[in-house]
Amino acid sequence: MALVVGTLVTLALAEEGPASVERDPAVVAAGEALYVDSCAVCHGADLRGSSTGPPLLVPTYAPNHHADEAFQRAVAFGVQPHHWNFGPMLPVEGLDRDDVSRIITYVRSVQEAEGIFRDPTHP
Repeated sequence: MALVVGTLVTLALAEEGPASVERDPAVVAAGEALYVDSCAVCHGADLRGSSTGPPLLVPTYAPNHHADEAFQRAVAFGVQPHHWNFGPMLPVEGLDRDDVSRIITYVRSVQEAEGIFRDPTHP
C-alpha cells in the first residue's frame, strides 16, 4: 500500500512540476532592476517579448532547455537566432557574470510564478 501511495504522490508532483526555489528577495529585486535597464527593451518589461526580441516566459527558456549558463553566454557573446526570427542578439555591454546571475534569478522567479519549470518537449 505504501508503494502505491508513494507512486501516486510522485506522479502527482511530476504533473504539477517541481517546487519553486526559495530566492533572496533582495537578489530578485536587484535582478529585476538590471533586467529593466539591460534586457527589457528587447525581451519586454513583462518578459513577454517585443517586436525586437523573444519572450522569456515560454517553455523554450525553461531551465531544462536553456540552462542558466546559456543566458550567461548569450549576454557575454551574443546569440545567432535559432528559436526566433528577430535577428541575432548582440553581446550586452556593462554586465558581469554576477549581474547576469541576478537577472537570471529574477527571470527564473517570474517563470516559476507563471508555472514554467521545464520544457516538456526537451529532454
